[in-house]
Amino acid sequence: MELAKDEQKALDGNYGEALATAYRILVAIGEATGAQKLVPTKWAHISGVNYNTIGDEGMRFLEKFSTRVKFAIRTTINPMGYDRNKPEDIPRNFQERQENIARSYERMGATLSFTCTPYEVFDIPQKGTAVSFAESNAAVFSNSILGLKTNKESALSALASAVTGKTPLSDLRLEESRTPKIAIESDFDFMNELDYGLLGYFTGKEVKDSCVALSSIDKLDTIQAKTLCAAIGTSGSCGMFTFGEKAKEKITFGKKEAQSVRDEISSADDGDIITLGSPQLGMNELKMLANLTETRKFTRRCIIFCSRAIYNSAVKIGLAGRIEKSGAEFRCDSCTCLTPYITKDKYDAVITNSIKGAYYLSRSNKVKVALKDIKTVADEYMR
Repeated sequence: MELAKDEQKALDGNYGEALATAYRILVAIGEATGAQKLVPTKWAHISGVNYNTIGDEGMRFLEKFSTRVKFAIRTTINPMGYDRNKPEDIPRNFQERQENIARSYERMGATLSFTCTPYEVFDIPQKGTAVSFAESNAAVFSNSILGLKTNKESALSALASAVTGKTPLSDLRLEESRTPKIAIESDFDFMNELDYGLLGYFTGKEVKDSCVALSSIDKLDTIQAKTLCAAIGTSGSCGMFTFGEKAKEKITFGKKEAQSVRDEISSADDGDIITLGSPQLGMNELKMLANLTETRKFTRRCIIFCSRAIYNSAVKIGLAGRIEKSGAEFRCDSCTCLTPYITKDKYDAVITNSIKGAYYLSRSNKVKVALKDIKTVADEYMR
């Protein structure tokens, strides 16, 4: 890679070992992905916030690293493990370690957003802007829907970009990588948000390229787009899709393929608790949920995960109160994925409409999952 003079000095350790570490990370990634240089990036969104994700080793790294550097650009962070205002029976040692991680990010200058949907909370830069997003659903959404340019970053690469304000010019930051060579043609009637999740998981699993064409889809609403992006990000390395384009190679997605994904992800017909929010719910989903729950009560415990910014907005307009009358409980700053609220000791199976949530609940939380779209959840578990 060709580095500018100040970049080379930083890499050589002239500005401190922590900054040199960040540049070493970026240079290693750049060389591995064929980047010729680093380019400025305007916004970093970092994963690796939940203690269940990074553990003691990650916590100790951040604790030490955060005493030596400050973030150079706007930096937001993913959900942590729990809602500080509603800790329930979360073990005290988990809470203490989680707070240690949060303090490290705050010390470096992060906005403590604790959201996996930064595109619903913060102002969006103009199209074509290079960003560095480590949350997979946000990376796919930003490339495909917002026209931003990001690779599917790791927690470390996004952290390095936050510190340096730089990112490798490679992969989906190059126009040639944003032109799909493979198209998914859907021989399938999409009835609800879950169907788009099935398509997304299938797409991510089948397509190894960075960009794919969804040739049978012309447009998506925000709920459909979030579900699709989260599922694509869960099952593979693909980081972007385009609408309606054709490509040299074609892969068909129909009822058989959709059922195959459902059989892989859904392991139960029923569950003990409902979780909604992976990605975290936004105002669109909350409005839908408020209408579905009007004058009705949940017959199962229902936890709704959303960012605190979204929750506060929903409180102001009375939306949160309408939903809470149904018995649903909000948890902010956290999400379904790797949540300590759900353990095998407490629950045998979980009901959710999220492909991503189901994937991590079964693999990390070790519980069975019943996949159902949000309207079916309301019909079957409300009275």
